[in-house]
Amino acid sequence: MDTPLAPPAPSAVHPPPVAPESAPVAATLLFVDDEPAILSALRRLFRPLGYRILLAESGAAALELLEKETVDLVLSDMRMPGMNGAQLQQTICQRWPDIARLLLTGYADIGSTIAAINQGEIQRYIAKPWDDQELLLAVREGLERARLRQENRRLLALTQAHNEQLERRVAARTAELSQVNGMLEQAFADLRQNFVLSLKVFAGLMELREAGQAGYSERVGQLARRLAAAVGLPSTEQEDCYAAGLLHEVGKIGLPDALLRKPVSMMRGEDLVLYRRYPLLGEAALMPLSGLRGAARLVRAHQERLDGLGFPDGLAGDDVPLAAQVVGLAAAYEGLQSGRLSERPHDAARARAVIRGAAGIHYAPALVAAFEKLLDAAPPPCADELQLAAADLKPGMVMAQDLLSPQGTLLLAAGFTFDAGVIRTIRELVAREGLGIVFRIRDPRAQAAPALA
Repeated sequence: MDTPLAPPAPSAVHPPPVAPESAPVAATLLFVDDEPAILSALRRLFRPLGYRILLAESGAAALELLEKETVDLVLSDMRMPGMNGAQLQQTICQRWPDIARLLLTGYADIGSTIAAINQGEIQRYIAKPWDDQELLLAVREGLERARLRQENRRLLALTQAHNEQLERRVAARTAELSQVNGMLEQAFADLRQNFVLSLKVFAGLMELREAGQAGYSERVGQLARRLAAAVGLPSTEQEDCYAAGLLHEVGKIGLPDALLRKPVSMMRGEDLVLYRRYPLLGEAALMPLSGLRGAARLVRAHQERLDGLGFPDGLAGDDVPLAAQVVGLAAAYEGLQSGRLSERPHDAARARAVIRGAAGIHYAPALVAAFEKLLDAAPPPCADELQLAAADLKPGMVMAQDLLSPQGTLLLAAGFTFDAGVIRTIRELVAREGLGIVFRIRDPRAQAAPALA
């Protein structure tokens, strides 16, 4: 090795080396130089500080040691025969990137030093002759940087592992929540179905007071829902119209039977005053049920008229809600045909003519036009239905339409799924009573379009 000045003996020029604070106790240092005197001087400087010292007199010897030993820092001379310091540091950088790398260089080695910095990525170079304290500090800093890099990788790996574990937990929790959400949605759908079924049953029970009125409330509800859709009301109002159509006469429960047997056109005096209270009574009966408050408001207003001559509040013009007009029109159309509103029942054509004549007086002209268009539309074919006897029922079959008793009581609701126990009970009842019931069943082979419930 060619050195401008020989390294001074520490005892002759410098005070004894001071141990660096918190120096790594078991750090292994590899010194590489082709001059044994330099290696001896470095060993004398660092051994008292507790470092493990390895020495190599060439780049090739250094690489052999690195193959066998765990080294924390390499301090090599720049100018060595064979493999110089820049080449050695480049090889170490490629094969052992975690090792801290320092370079000893003389003033004439500036070009090679630049190459070592660029290619070998050394952390620092120290000019010869070196200052002991400066060299000790450089080694300490190199070891600390290496330690920080390793700690950073450890923490990064730990963070990545935690993130992966968190992602697995989140995925598991998401799947669990999705399953729970599906169960809640199904439970809500079941509750909603049972709620609607309860409304149908209640409407059927109300019709038992009046002979020949089986299915009247259901027809009003279905027509109100279809008409609400035809005039573009939101889905929530469509359902309110259906519920209000089913229950629009609930306020009549407290009225005398003699009064209810009279057509409205025949009522006078106190009878008419009492009769006109039923929308108020109906609203009061339904308001405690939060799911029916929208329907309750429509029940109250379904007898209002655009000309202000309706009841119970005498609303007029735009103050009459369109949804209430929908329910009122559906009730009037079915009521005219059932004989509830006039002394003699009307046929469908005559009832339609009465509704047409009420445009602009009772109902908005656009609503009446939508009503007539709805009636003119051909009913959809029932290609998705099968008509079966009790003997042909099988578990898993689903009712396509409500099944009513001759008195109007709901026996089976649309959407009901048969099981073996129900089928057995139905067959026993049919055989015992001699009934000829036809069950309208969804055809599983047909791709049915969504139908109104």
